[in-house]
Amino acid sequence: QVQLQEAGGGSVQAGESLRLSCTVSGSISSRQCAGWFRQVPGNKREGIAAIDLDGSTTYSASVKGRFTVSQDNAKTSLYLQMDALKPADSAMYYCVAVASMVCGLGTLELDPELDFVHRGPGTQVTVSS
Repeated sequence: QVQLQEAGGGSVQAGESLRLSCTVSGSISSRQCAGWFRQVPGNKREGIAAIDLDGSTTYSASVKGRFTVSQDNAKTSLYLQMDALKPADSAMYYCVAVASMVCGLGTLELDPELDFVHRGPGTQVTVSS
């Protein structure tokens, strides 16, 4: 069973930075693709940063150049460095792990109710202008 727990959210001013972290437990085969999605109430999930076990990354256009996803060598911690934050970045942020050889933003947007998709409870990020 894969378990994830996020930390590091909060309220900041536009232009500031935040670093989210996520502890991940469970077998490697259950989390071949990991990353972050965000969601605003009433909107669909938006996959923003994916990373596979080899460290290859994919970013959405909305965060590319500002956000950086990384993981430790043991693949037990996942990070999201968020720089130059904008009010449009305000959302609940979730770390997600998927048992999938395909690792892209769409993978992160899969229904968390699927048994091969695992996500944390989320952490709120609020950016004010």
